[in-house]
Amino acid sequence: MAAAPLKVCIVGSGNWGSAVAKIIGNNVKKLQKFASTVKMWVFEETVNGRKLTDIINNDHENVKYLPGHKLPENVVAVSNLSEAVQDADLLVFVIPHQFIHKICDEITGRVPKKALGITLIKGIDEGPEGLKLISDIIREKMGIDISVLMGANIASEVAAEKFCETTIGSKVMENGLLFKELLQTPNFRITVVDDADTVELCGALKVSSMRQANATPSMAGLNVERQSSATSSMAGLTLIASPVVFLIQENIVAVGAGFCDGLRCGDNTKAAVIRLGLMEMIAFARIFCKGQVSTATFLESCGVADLITTCYGGRNRRVAEAFARTGKTIEELEKEMLNGQKLQGPQTSAEVYRILKQKGLLDKFPLFTAVYQICYEGRPVSEMLSCLQSHPEHI
Repeated sequence: MAAAPLKVCIVGSGNWGSAVAKIIGNNVKKLQKFASTVKMWVFEETVNGRKLTDIINNDHENVKYLPGHKLPENVVAVSNLSEAVQDADLLVFVIPHQFIHKICDEITGRVPKKALGITLIKGIDEGPEGLKLISDIIREKMGIDISVLMGANIASEVAAEKFCETTIGSKVMENGLLFKELLQTPNFRITVVDDADTVELCGALKVSSMRQANATPSMAGLNVERQSSATSSMAGLTLIASPVVFLIQENIVAVGAGFCDGLRCGDNTKAAVIRLGLMEMIAFARIFCKGQVSTATFLESCGVADLITTCYGGRNRRVAEAFARTGKTIEELEKEMLNGQKLQGPQTSAEVYRILKQKGLLDKFPLFTAVYQICYEGRPVSEMLSCLQSHPEHI
């Protein structure tokens, strides 16, 4: 007797979530292993007098977050989270990282125990004992296996089917390969590695460090209190999974690259930011990851490729450049430039800074430290150059 087709639910519907929905919706039509209908949870909003879910289900386009790209008709927008995830076998998490606690609390117990998940979320959580990966939060709260997808993937380019690569990190290779089957296309090529923690951390650090330190995260009017969580520690050091480390740090580096663009420093300077940022990312992973860190993981799409893409084309770089040139606050620039979306970098950079300070390691990570101090402590943007000139790599 053939196994029942696997039901897929996408938790999140921003630009990246919608781009992924386009891929999955098209793929499941051709693969008997998966159910032909894909549910996508949408936080309900009103756009030009219409509900966003109605627009997606009738016009097959997320006109707010991914305009100009049609979604397959088998992608069904659902505003009720519990209804969306009900009976799902595969969960694809694509939401801002600050909402993961609330989302997991709402859906725990509503999905089958055999369900599998994959997170495309860039960010980390921070508690009294240090840093915790988003995948760890989902795994602990829901009791399901979680893979991680990170790479040099700008949502609009993925939706336009421009060629790119990405990396899936999975502690259970069979599960990682299943998600590869669900997501891979001729123009969205996937490598699966077992160094999941490093993959995730690569993405998180890439996005971090641009929000006001005391800002309460909100998503389309949904206010959520930040929740802290503890991580395991050994010999006084916080330990996290390695692929995640790279993810976390890339966004910090991208902010530094944006500062340099705002100062009109040139491509040579930006190249230095990328190289020195990569060095700090690798050092961070080696200190804070639970398991062995493979340098080869940093050469995957989740690593150096994602770093380059983010430092040239990501929203953190663009907003950081505007921050340097205009003197406006991050919150003002988010409203002006991001069409209701939020930067993932700011909160993450503050969390990274606090753990480095707690462990007495700030002097080992001068680029990470400088980005935080410019964003949160009012240091002049020109200090980015001073950081590069006096970086320990040059001494």
